[in-house]
Amino acid sequence: MNNKKKAIVVFSGGQDSTTCLFWALKRYDEVEAVTFNYGQRHKQELEVAADIARELQVKHHVLDMSLLNQLAPNALTRDDIAIEQQEGGLPTTFVDGRNMLFLTFAAVLAKQVNANTIVTGVCETDFSGYPDCRDVFIKSLNVTLNLAMDYPFVVETPLMWLNKEQTWALADELGAFDFVRERTLTCYNGIPADGCGECPACKLRRRGLDDYLASAAAAAYSASGASAIPDASAAAEAAAWRAKEERF
Repeated sequence: MNNKKKAIVVFSGGQDSTTCLFWALKRYDEVEAVTFNYGQRHKQELEVAADIARELQVKHHVLDMSLLNQLAPNALTRDDIAIEQQEGGLPTTFVDGRNMLFLTFAAVLAKQVNANTIVTGVCETDFSGYPDCRDVFIKSLNVTLNLAMDYPFVVETPLMWLNKEQTWALADELGAFDFVRERTLTCYNGIPADGCGECPACKLRRRGLDDYLASAAAAAYSASGASAIPDASAAAEAAAWRAKEERF
């Protein structure tokens, strides 16, 4: 009997899923990643995911989900749909059924490769109101998958109750801060690393990063015996110093 713990990570090459990939690599004997091609308007997402998986020596599966674009047109797949918050509703970046379908296909793959655990980076704190990022949905789908395939799946959501600042902190704890900052693609406009700085995804990521760097600077000042951080630029300076001198 094979007693090795094995996990499948739902992987886009973005900040959250890359942090989850590092998290899984620390906890499981074997880890594989699955990326979904659902007609994203920026193919860089698929390329970044493949590059990261290759560098981390993780077996990488890419599944064709292009039908999703036909069923649920959205701003992530259509150039003619602006990225914006709809009045009284969800952002145009929400894709109906995406996480449900991704996790279902990830579960089918997991069973085929004898993995019990599926790791996904959804969270309920900075989730932009997406209903399929809620904890109640994940728990419900986990039960449904187990019943549907008569298999003991466990869907892990390490970021579920973390905000973006805490997600950066987790990446740092995992020794992956610089990798996540420099190598991932979160930007809705397809620009890697710190991105365009203007789209909602970039703003959320940047705000979390700034908050984390300020917290790290505060901790560094506190550890040095200083009573307070003089100003924001000093905080950033201290954080940069800490990143350079202490991380490695």
